[in-house]
Amino acid sequence: MFSVTVRDHAMVAHSFRGEVFGPAQALHGATFTVDASFHRSELDADNVVVDIGRAAAELGDVLSGLNYRNLDDEPAFAGTNTTTEFLAKVVADRLAERASDGRLGEGARGLERISVTLHESHVAGASYERAL
Repeated sequence: MFSVTVRDHAMVAHSFRGEVFGPAQALHGATFTVDASFHRSELDADNVVVDIGRAAAELGDVLSGLNYRNLDDEPAFAGTNTTTEFLAKVVADRLAERASDGRLGEGARGLERISVTLHESHVAGASYERAL
């Protein structure tokens, strides 16, 4: 399996509901380093997994919809705990949509999986991986 990974970051504010979250129930900020990996069994006709420039640009565009936002105020997330795990899925799903509609280039139609990891710090993070 071949893979290409691109990296960016996003800064968000949010709060969580539920005793399990302790002090994170209060509004707080998070800065995530975000890795998006694109996977396929065979390289495309140009011997690449995905156009790395397009992958980086599309990841940046996806994250721009989250960056510098209070996620508690975003209608798409109403009533949802926007945990790191949840946000990894949001980013992966949005990238998958871009792969299927051609924004990642024609070669990206051969992608088999996308995985996204949000690093909360140097010691913790969460990932989501999905098939295409």
